[in-house]
Amino acid sequence: MIVESYLYEKLNGKVRCKTCMHYCVLSEDKWGICRVRKNENGKLMVYNYGMVSSIAVDPIEKKPFHHFMPGSRVLSFGGVSCNFRCSHCQNYEISFADLTFPYLRELTPEDVLNMLKERDADGVAWTYNEPSIWHEFAYDANKLVKEEGYYATYVTNGYLSFEAIDEISKYLDAANVDVKAFNEEFYRKICKAKLEKVLEAVEYLYKKGVFIEITYLVIPELNDKREEIKSFAEWVAGIDRRIPVHFSRFHPDFQMLDKNPTPIKTLEMAVEVAREYLDYVYIGNVWGHKYEDTFCPNCGYLLIDRHGFYIVKNNLKGNRCPNCGEKQNFVLEVKR
Repeated sequence: MIVESYLYEKLNGKVRCKTCMHYCVLSEDKWGICRVRKNENGKLMVYNYGMVSSIAVDPIEKKPFHHFMPGSRVLSFGGVSCNFRCSHCQNYEISFADLTFPYLRELTPEDVLNMLKERDADGVAWTYNEPSIWHEFAYDANKLVKEEGYYATYVTNGYLSFEAIDEISKYLDAANVDVKAFNEEFYRKICKAKLEKVLEAVEYLYKKGVFIEITYLVIPELNDKREEIKSFAEWVAGIDRRIPVHFSRFHPDFQMLDKNPTPIKTLEMAVEVAREYLDYVYIGNVWGHKYEDTFCPNCGYLLIDRHGFYIVKNNLKGNRCPNCGEKQNFVLEVKR
């Protein structure tokens, strides 16, 4: 289905897209960086409305969310393409695909709601590829989902425009944002984007009341230096030291097969550095590690025992530590 973009301005035949931080200015018949938006006769038309490549019911912990609706089941949707060009992309089969991808199927927002009910899921996640380029469909589907009492989440590279955040935040409960490094050179060379814009978007999402968790994929020799991790943790703490951070293990993929998987010791170093500034820090992609678990930042009591994407035991009493009574930063129910 092709629809007119919700977020753009007309510029004497050209158009400026306001959906993501690239703010593409497009001449007639030109496509945006995302490859799903096109200037047609002075209107910005969106070609990926409802076009789905991937559907699965996942544990919310797989996204990863450790502090938002723990133990719930989330219906996950992916489309095609992206507004980044990461050479290490681990979902490149769809993120580097375009609208000719052979396995696309078309859904309506009502289909999304019906699937939630049929699959007995608790909410929806827009994930696998970049959800911000799917803004119109995600917005319409989230509105229906929220009206029925389900939750709505993004797993995103954090390149949403301020205008998109203003719109989607009305129907978005939580976002896990990939902060892929804490240096501009990495973003310029690896992602073809700007770190500064990601940081601005994260801060604005938080300001608009969206619950934030952050994932930092640690890649050997590219973003794994102690000082870089320290600077990243200080920035997160400057927003809110209670924001959960996941240091995820890299595995070689796509165009970055020359790098080794992240050493466990490097991930442990990142956690230890970040815990000087942050209350909740985790290791991801390492099943059975003690840093998968949640501990009370006040007394150290084990709050949630996890193994991979699954909760072994949840010791929370409401939103508090049962040992010392300290209030924790969890979302255990969502508002309509």
